[in-house]
Amino acid sequence: MKRLLFLMMATVASASVQAQTRAPAPPSPAASGAAAPAPTSALDGDWRGTSDGGSCNAPLDFVISIENGFVDGSAYDTTAHGPVPNLKKAPPPAPTPGLWQIHGVAKDRAPFNLVSVASVKAKDRREGKLTARSEGGSLVISETTGCRRTARLSRS
Repeated sequence: MKRLLFLMMATVASASVQAQTRAPAPPSPAASGAAAPAPTSALDGDWRGTSDGGSCNAPLDFVISIENGFVDGSAYDTTAHGPVPNLKKAPPPAPTPGLWQIHGVAKDRAPFNLVSVASVKAKDRREGKLTARSEGGSLVISETTGCRRTARLSRS
């Protein structure tokens, strides 16, 4: 009986040893204490500016942050109005979006596309497409849909 117990223990031990024959993974740079630097873009930083009114005659105030090439920001329409009192008892006009969220990935040497999404309630989801390019020390953003506004942003 002791022999049988000994043989079973030896079999289990040899099976667990065979299961652990993989070579260990090479050490990662983070384990050695030196963190890998994050990739940066020449356009990194905070950008601010105002657009022309475009065909809508409604300028936008842009505030954009670019970090490691990722674009995140907003544009605010100071002329946008919500629902107003309706004295003529006609259907009220739809409120215009006053705040736009802007997202995308920046490219250093070529024009790049951005997506803008209106911050509105209900089912009225509005999206716009923007094109941005670096021009000297400024960033030029143009709407390719909608009002076709153009803004020249500078670093803040």
